[in-house]
Amino acid sequence: MGLTVRDTARLLTTDENQVHRWIESGEIPFDRAADQLRLNRSELLEWATARGIRLSAEVFREQGEPQAPLIDALRVGGIHYAVQGTTREGVLRTIVERMPLPDPAERELVVQVLLSRERLGSSAVGDGIAIPHVRHPLVFHGGRPLLTLSFLATPIDFDAPDNKPVFALFTMISPTIRTHLQLLARLAAALHDARFKAAVLARAPADTILLEVERIEAALAGAATA
Repeated sequence: MGLTVRDTARLLTTDENQVHRWIESGEIPFDRAADQLRLNRSELLEWATARGIRLSAEVFREQGEPQAPLIDALRVGGIHYAVQGTTREGVLRTIVERMPLPDPAERELVVQVLLSRERLGSSAVGDGIAIPHVRHPLVFHGGRPLLTLSFLATPIDFDAPDNKPVFALFTMISPTIRTHLQLLARLAAALHDARFKAAVLARAPADTILLEVERIEAALAGAATA
């Protein structure tokens, strides 16, 4: 089920009038079902990340399923440097080859899903960063959540909103839709953190990036219990 305008305003720490203005101007992604406005949570998280909009702490207080720490997923997926490729497809294929998928036989399927996602619209969120496939999560039941950060050897055009070529891609695999949304929300929060983003923009060593993620996770844990 999609989010209502009220849900959206709460998630994006704004008021309902502002959400309606975004809808009327066509700025925010939405659908209509039975004359009711509905907004997709995954699309909203991507949209907010690209526009530098901070999320409500409520997104980190959801009950009913264990939380999916960003640091654990990034340790599983790994941080990779000098990833080769001169096209979106070439880069995505190289990334998928490096990802520790639960079932390696599914690599071609993952590549095709990522390419399909790109055909729907750019996954770039600005400043040379992209988060492929957030509208249609890749879900592998029974596997561990994983987040792979890939730094490209050569930045390439991803039709980014700010027209900057992409050099860093975050790619997620999740065992459930809810876990995917948790990871995406945590990644959105991390990209709002000046120190973490500076580390990504500088292509800092993996240990440095992981320390910044650990610091952010500690802050999110505090927000979840506040």
